[in-house]
Amino acid sequence: MRPDDPTDPFLTPVPPVPPVPPFPPTLTVPPVLPVPPLQQPLLELEDVSRVYGQEVEIYALDRVSLKIMPGEFMSIVGPSGSGKSTMLGLLGVLDLPTSGTVRIAGQDVSALDDPDRSRLRGDSIGFVFQQFHLVPHLSALGNVETALLYRGLRPRDRRQRAYDALDRLGLAQRADHRPVQLSGGEQQRVALARAIVTEPLMILADEPTGALDSANAAHVLEIFAGLESPERAVVMVTHDAVVAGTARRQVSMRDGRIVADESRVA
Repeated sequence: MRPDDPTDPFLTPVPPVPPVPPFPPTLTVPPVLPVPPLQQPLLELEDVSRVYGQEVEIYALDRVSLKIMPGEFMSIVGPSGSGKSTMLGLLGVLDLPTSGTVRIAGQDVSALDDPDRSRLRGDSIGFVFQQFHLVPHLSALGNVETALLYRGLRPRDRRQRAYDALDRLGLAQRADHRPVQLSGGEQQRVALARAIVTEPLMILADEPTGALDSANAAHVLEIFAGLESPERAVVMVTHDAVVAGTARRQVSMRDGRIVADESRVA
């Protein structure tokens, strides 16, 4: 019998050798997803103080930090002397801090000269004031147009944009009326149309319901809430806790400092 005879009972069959896997094994690597960019504040105050006086220093704002993000509807509330009016001036780039940094869309406003600051303010912020500040001899349409006079627009385009802003606030049929022919609530809506016609990054309102009766005040607050958008912030500065409570975020001030910063779920 041959040694390799398969009939040999003493011959143990050799099992087949399994194939050797490649080394190192092939790994499935998941694709690297891009990291979304962090959202940048529209406006930021960083450790800001505003000091008046020389021999005796008075801190109207004392080391305040605040970030206002796109899409926010917020209020800044406090009693007289709390620092909210000083805060308004800094947020609106109407004043500069004694120390600290104010940024709009990442731009340090203190690093700009006066013309550039004015341009940044005009492009980025729409103001609404308690006393409306409408031009008496102009119609509602003409008052809204004033915000567009230095935008390089043709008169026809300027008037159309102003009319569209009035129409958005339900005042198209009052476009040719002068302020004296309008109610207080209508005048405030004209002022609001003037603020939004430039499509600013932020609407900044100083006591927007202070000169209105309760019915008109409620209507104006509804309009403010309706101005929310993912790109724009709406900020009201007020002493009225009821008005402040209509905003989704409420910043409370006292003695030149922020003492509370609260948000509520819609």
